[in-house]
Amino acid sequence: MLTLSFSPLLPVWALVALAVALLAVTVLAFLTRGSVAALRALALALVLAALAGPSVVQEERDPVRSVVAVVIDRSTSQTLGDRPEMTTQLREEAERRLAGLPNIETRFIDAGDGEGDDGTRLFAALQRGLADVPPDRLAGILMVTDGVVHDIPTSVSELGFAAPLHALITGRPNERDRRIALLEAPRFGIVGKDQTIRAEVSERGGTGTANVTVRRDGQTVLRQAVRTGAPFSLTVRVDHGGPNVVEIEADQLPGELTPVNNRAVVTIEGIREKLRVLLVSGEPHPGERTWRNLLKSDANVDLVHFTILRPPEKQDGTPINELSLIAFPTRELFQQKIKDFDLIIFDRYANQSVLPSTYFDNIARYVREGGALLIAAGPEYAGAGTLARTRLAAVLPGQPDGRILESPFKPRITEPGKRHPVTRDLPGSEGDPPAWGEWLRTIGADVRTGASVMSGAGDAPLLVLNREDKGRVALLLSDHAWLWARGYNDGGPHIDLLRRLAHWLMKEPALEEEALRANVAGRIIRLERQTMGPDPGPMLVTSPSGREQRLGTGEARPGLFTAEIRAEELGLYTFRSGDLVAFASVGPANSRELSDVFSAPEHLRPIAEATGGSSRRVADATGPATLPRIQVVRSNTRLSGTDWIGIRPSEAATVRGVRVFPLGLGFIGLAVLVGAVLLAWVVEGRRRAMRA
Repeated sequence: MLTLSFSPLLPVWALVALAVALLAVTVLAFLTRGSVAALRALALALVLAALAGPSVVQEERDPVRSVVAVVIDRSTSQTLGDRPEMTTQLREEAERRLAGLPNIETRFIDAGDGEGDDGTRLFAALQRGLADVPPDRLAGILMVTDGVVHDIPTSVSELGFAAPLHALITGRPNERDRRIALLEAPRFGIVGKDQTIRAEVSERGGTGTANVTVRRDGQTVLRQAVRTGAPFSLTVRVDHGGPNVVEIEADQLPGELTPVNNRAVVTIEGIREKLRVLLVSGEPHPGERTWRNLLKSDANVDLVHFTILRPPEKQDGTPINELSLIAFPTRELFQQKIKDFDLIIFDRYANQSVLPSTYFDNIARYVREGGALLIAAGPEYAGAGTLARTRLAAVLPGQPDGRILESPFKPRITEPGKRHPVTRDLPGSEGDPPAWGEWLRTIGADVRTGASVMSGAGDAPLLVLNREDKGRVALLLSDHAWLWARGYNDGGPHIDLLRRLAHWLMKEPALEEEALRANVAGRIIRLERQTMGPDPGPMLVTSPSGREQRLGTGEARPGLFTAEIRAEELGLYTFRSGDLVAFASVGPANSRELSDVFSAPEHLRPIAEATGGSSRRVADATGPATLPRIQVVRSNTRLSGTDWIGIRPSEAATVRGVRVFPLGLGFIGLAVLVGAVLLAWVVEGRRRAMRA
């Protein structure tokens, strides 16, 4: 390739000034000497051209291969129906055909789901994949996608290249689908109160109505028929503290694209308005204030405390109107309002005929129906007035054996206790013996049910936990927990122990001894399986698309098994371990990727046609996918037709060598310049002679 270039011997401004001066001299010469001045002008022009340093440049170039980018959409919506098979077929066919074209380099770019809820970002992936390719080397772009793209540029100038873009749309024109979208969903709710969720079922090719099933923590609570395309409301009760997972599912349409978007999940964090605790103390003792101070320090606890200071059988002749005591409201507490309490604590309480037997029946019924009972036993539990001789004995996990062990001991965590959330990892329990102070008394008992999580003197049971039907019972067989609170022999973790104990009794989800929990952080799902038994075995994982797999766990701490999995799909994951079920919602409640799953060439058509390309379906309602013919187009005319798509190879090349031939220097330039001057002198001399 030959080109003309200049290397001026003078600055540009000097050449411009000289050219202006020479032009003025030439004009003056024409006015005074006539046409003979043309030769002088030619000589001066040659001098000016020589000062400009003209050169002929010869470049030796090698043409470079043009690049055709094939962008493959690997997003979630591309996994629906027969789109994966279409995509694979089109990719293989495009690779085969492009490989047969001369001087064409094919570059495949895979694009998955964007981070968070960015949806499908094909153009961002295209920019990354062509970062090392100059725009003039790009011959064309083929996009194999369903048309559900969320980063389509608004103008061609934003693309950064001038190559034709062809969108090859997978899917079928007669697709049908149904989806459910959340409109309003509460994040928090008071336990025992109803919460309202608003949602809407939309569909294409449906019946106009849909049956909706509502499940709370895996249990069906409601079935309801709704009209599609219209918002509806659901009322769900917050059943317990902690996460209440509410799943809303619409029935599937026959032949619909996917059932994944037929489900939506709402996690409502249950908050207890106030935990109401009834504390009934027997005769005053040093540990009475320990329970009171602990419960009063918790702002979420509403404490009602009574101490029996004067039993009914005491007769000393003191007039009733002179006593500064109030009557114990037994009927109001243990009959009328017993269900208002979340926990009842008997602290060193002996049966002194204050409570009739009927009230003990009420307490036992209250426990079986979901209430909680804690017996903090002292010497009275081993005596004649023990609660184990009342009708409450039916729900107690242990019966006294009459022994009162008065010897110092350090409470120890038993093997079951090392696995139980109430006593696992208590501060100071790491060593042997434990790094906490001693207690001085243990009440002997014969434990018949429940788990003994702590042991006392002579390995006797110290703390027994038990479930009774829907309720829970705890038996603390010592009244010396207050020694830890007073710092006796360096004290101990009394706050941790007693607070965990109280909250386990009130069904705190984090303290459940059999639990399956799933937590989501981005695309990572972390699982915890709490169990009192041995290894629970692998979990069953169900992805949003319905694919199932087994996931093994590892024991992180005694009784606590963990696992981790990366979510490859957006939507609701279900985890099962035995009878336990946990849910994890990856991505937003209304995912952009699944909010519109219908394939459509219309989305990409404006930007494709603006580049000279096209956007078209590759399959009809029933036929196979077909890739249009790929043609090389050299001109700037049409780049697509009914059954073909065009690519325009670039003229880019790499320079292998350069040779420069100066025109204004050397003997040739000097000869031309001297010849022009001599010619002007001869012509002017002859004209002067003729005039003479």
